[in-house]
Amino acid sequence: MKNRVADILKSMQIDPGQFSNGNFKVHSPIDGSEIGTVQMDDKASVDAKITDAQTAFLKWRTVPAPRRGELVRLLGEELREHKDALGALVTAECGKILEEGKGEVQEMVDICEFAVGISRQLHGLTIASERPGHHMREYWQPLGPVGIISAFNFPVAVWAWNTALALACGDPCIWKPSEKTPMTALACQALMERAIAKFGDDAPEGLSSVIVGLKDVGEQMVDDPRIALVSATGSTRMGREVGPRVAARFGKCLLELGGNNAIIVAPSADLDMAIPGIVFGAVGTAGQRCTSTRRLIVHSSVYDNLVPRLKKAYKGIRIGDPLATGTLVGPVIDEASYGGMERALDAARAEGGTVTGGGRALEADYPNAYYVQPAIVEMPSQSASMCEETFAPILYIVKYDTLDEAIALQNDVPQGLSSSIFTTDVREAEQFISAGGSDCGIANVNIGTSGAEIGGAFGGEKETGGGRESGSDAWRAYMRRQTSTVNYSRELPLAQGIKFDLD
Repeated sequence: MKNRVADILKSMQIDPGQFSNGNFKVHSPIDGSEIGTVQMDDKASVDAKITDAQTAFLKWRTVPAPRRGELVRLLGEELREHKDALGALVTAECGKILEEGKGEVQEMVDICEFAVGISRQLHGLTIASERPGHHMREYWQPLGPVGIISAFNFPVAVWAWNTALALACGDPCIWKPSEKTPMTALACQALMERAIAKFGDDAPEGLSSVIVGLKDVGEQMVDDPRIALVSATGSTRMGREVGPRVAARFGKCLLELGGNNAIIVAPSADLDMAIPGIVFGAVGTAGQRCTSTRRLIVHSSVYDNLVPRLKKAYKGIRIGDPLATGTLVGPVIDEASYGGMERALDAARAEGGTVTGGGRALEADYPNAYYVQPAIVEMPSQSASMCEETFAPILYIVKYDTLDEAIALQNDVPQGLSSSIFTTDVREAEQFISAGGSDCGIANVNIGTSGAEIGGAFGGEKETGGGRESGSDAWRAYMRRQTSTVNYSRELPLAQGIKFDLD
């Protein structure tokens, strides 16, 4: 695997030698082998990078926004040119299949294109003033250095979602990737540096940097008051630590945390559409997406038709080397993830669930990697274990009789990221996306829960954290709002008609 990774790096014009003299070993979940070493940051180097970012901000904020967008355009070109290679590196380091790895890089290209457009539309408002001879306006100004904390399952797209918008908005970026996927981060930084070199002298040093390390360097970034915004993607547990620490210093926080996503299958559902959507949502990325389908809420009238068809589809899932053509499911990230899946299945059995699938796969071929059989768990009712997010390919199934009951089950979990209903009844579809329907940040009709286009804001409610990234007006998180009142008259009337006579 190390030689395969070296070839991938060379195809991106990145010297594999830079990943051979570090003090931290990187392993591939594909076979458990070491694929390189990276140099860990310490307290002093993290501080230096934050200092450089703060200095860079003082210059970058004065560069016109459309000019800043030009740098993002150049980054998008680098990503487009190296899409296949970077996608393969993603696969080698996090284990998702190659098509998904390349799809993740395509998301990076897409958000760059979106951000270039946004760089010419960072608009505010003109507001009517109650005072004669006055104009009142609202502006959006650059915020400051942005700290990005990303997770292993989307090792590059989350950085791009944040960085493309932050750069267009006038903010430098400091990225702490997962310690499980640092090589992809450093490869992205190399592509960024090429874009900066093409961009020219308007880009100050320290505009983009990567810090490699464990929890301690992340905590240092979270606690530093020079980091204006911390955008953190990960578990709800992580968010509970990050959020209060940033709030304690009155910083801004953007949290993208756990999901526990459900699909409702209504009596009128087109099952030929629903089944592939369910299967991909449940087993794609080996169930390690925050938008993975974890719960299936099926009307009792179609249950006996749908579930056997799902089980048959599961039998045809090709598990194996995610770099190989035809593989649909690669490994989970590590032994701890496999152990979490087994514990969740044991808990479901204890709650009366019937488990089909589960267990380790391909152990003889890959003794140091953790491939698993995706599991279907038929539950008598929505239980305590179903309310917890397990980052593994487990699909829990329960029955329902009325749509109100189904929506209540969908909403009755702590997380609120993605949701979906398969129905051909327009009334059911409209109820699902109404104020009394799904309580998630994403509510889909006749598509699955996983995957999202960059044009829409991505994020969720409740324990998902409330953050929004990517499209729509998510750019506002990376800027500060400023209200400005201008008096162009020769008098000084006070607001609210207040009289203050000094004569």
